Amino acid sequence: MVTWTGLTASAACAAALISPAPLEWGTAPLTVDALPRITYVAHRGGAREVPENSMAGLAAAYARGTAQVLDFDTRVLRDGTPVVLHDPTLRRTTNRSGEVRALDARDWRTVRLRPAPSLPGHWRAERPPTVAEVLDRFGGRIVLMLEVKDPRGLGPLAALIRARGLTRSVLVNTNDPALARRADRLGLLTQLWRSARQLRTDRPERWRSYVHVLDVDHRARDADLRRAVRSGIPRVWAHTVVTPAQRDRVLALGCDGVITDAPGRLARVGQRATQRAAQRGARP
Repeated sequence: MVTWTGLTASAACAAALISPAPLEWGTAPLTVDALPRITYVAHRGGAREVPENSMAGLAAAYARGTAQVLDFDTRVLRDGTPVVLHDPTLRRTTNRSGEVRALDARDWRTVRLRPAPSLPGHWRAERPPTVAEVLDRFGGRIVLMLEVKDPRGLGPLAALIRARGLTRSVLVNTNDPALARRADRLGLLTQLWRSARQLRTDRPERWRSYVHVLDVDHRARDADLRRAVRSGIPRVWAHTVVTPAQRDRVLALGCDGVITDAPGRLARVGQRATQRAAQRGARP
């Protein structure tokens, strides 16, 4: 199977331009080590283009091939089942109200996602998936990035990932360095996200022994982003980017990944920029 990256910075940021190129893999699970030099992540599946954290949205993002990583959020039901949802409550994105942790697996089957009316295209209401269902559908076919919204979920998530042989294919994301360290000790690939305010006083080099991806706020100061890039952590990706200008800035500052709600838009803009550069005789 081939997924086309087709994702570049604009012509205004020539140093960050990359040519569209295929990301290929065979029968073995696709791992983080196989990601291209500049990586694009579909945040919540690409929440400005598809229903966030939905199976249909993740499937659409995967089929479009405009990102090499699919991101989704995880929470835990009353009975310990890890499920896919961002908020602690159901009100914003589903037909129900109340707390996610108050439901069990049987209750979860009655919940229906409500696609935002602002989304392009037509989307049906559907049941939000469990984490096991997402891993079974996409695990090994594309790199996955799951955020641990509830620390109680780390143990069950680790068990699901290990049971499927996906420890090198799934990034476990958190804002808590202590939780990232726990995940690393469980043999998982860790991703630590930090806000612009946190980055002002962070010393990211302290985390390089157990953080595999540092996930930085694109609104952070230039100096803070440069410090993150120089931390020794192997990969530094910026969130949550939605415009070409935001993308170009973080790539120019040394980030090697973009977490975006609009992977399709950035891919189209990048392709046009490369084509214009080629027509002018420029080297992309």
